[in-house]
Amino acid sequence: MNLCPLERCGFAIIGFVKSLALHSWDVEAREAVEIQRDLASRVSAEDGFEAPPRYVAGVDISPPDADGNAVAAVVLLELPDLRTVEVKVYSGKPGFPYVPGLLSFRESPLVLGALERLETAPDVILVDGQGLAHPRRFGIACHLGLLTDTPAIGCAKSILRGRPDDDLDSDAGAYVHLVDKGEVVGAAVRTRKSVRPVYISVGHKISLGSAIEWTLACCKGYRIPEPTRLATLAAAGRLS
Repeated sequence: MNLCPLERCGFAIIGFVKSLALHSWDVEAREAVEIQRDLASRVSAEDGFEAPPRYVAGVDISPPDADGNAVAAVVLLELPDLRTVEVKVYSGKPGFPYVPGLLSFRESPLVLGALERLETAPDVILVDGQGLAHPRRFGIACHLGLLTDTPAIGCAKSILRGRPDDDLDSDAGAYVHLVDKGEVVGAAVRTRKSVRPVYISVGHKISLGSAIEWTLACCKGYRIPEPTRLATLAAAGRLS
């Protein structure tokens, strides 16, 4: 089974979005690191939309099962009421081993397979993973944003790079910057009062301020924003 639509031609249509074939997926870890370093310079931390986003796609992937197959899921929600518009999944065997810092080479092909099945193009992709808050400033949210040329946000459950630059207030909506080597790489964001924060970073074509704003707009009483929370459930077969 083809793991990624990008390997069939120069680009694939994902809804109404073209996904670019920026590189081969058949690479070793050393080559993947060099690809990350090269593509990191193309990431934009400026807002790439003229109107407020309407459709937000949350993406996540399940752990492999006993046969090595994983399921990627995308859940498309409509703002502002977070109505579910589409749920799509795509399964297969990851073609890249688990290597810290190279998660996107393992998960992106399957996620792209799920995105390809959408009938409505997302305005923003919310990714359960890192964006710029990554050792090479190129987490999976950056990778998916570049591949689909779509604004993307990294929303991680833990810190990979950076430290909070201040104490975080306990109220929902509070945030502090994450700083790594003197550079702001993201933010710790409280999505629910007195609950552990999530860690937001730019993926592509969005500013950090907008990434925080639209992540909070996607929250519905849980720590995890609704698009990625539902994508996790869909990848586990608990949402249709």
